[in-house]
Amino acid sequence: MIPMRTETGDPTPGLEFPCEYPIKAMGRTEPEFQALVVDIVAAHAGRVRADQVRVRASSGGNFQSVTVTVRIESRAQLEGVYRDLAAAEPVLWTL
Repeated sequence: MIPMRTETGDPTPGLEFPCEYPIKAMGRTEPEFQALVVDIVAAHAGRVRADQVRVRASSGGNFQSVTVTVRIESRAQLEGVYRDLAAAEPVLWTL
């Protein structure tokens, strides 16, 4: 899911590129979910270091969120990351 658009059509009002941007994806707790999210982000933003990744489990433990903070150079790059995350079946939603 691409971030919500404002009336001007801008998905990220006030965002200036390049910038450090946290990309979050939620999915079921599965061993390969974190790697999938990191691989998709890395395909657009380059190598992702371990200190750029944060994983949190839901209170019931059935779901997890993976946040990857990377340098984003352009709106097109950011939209490409969200497009590919949305297309990945294990990803339930993005933020």
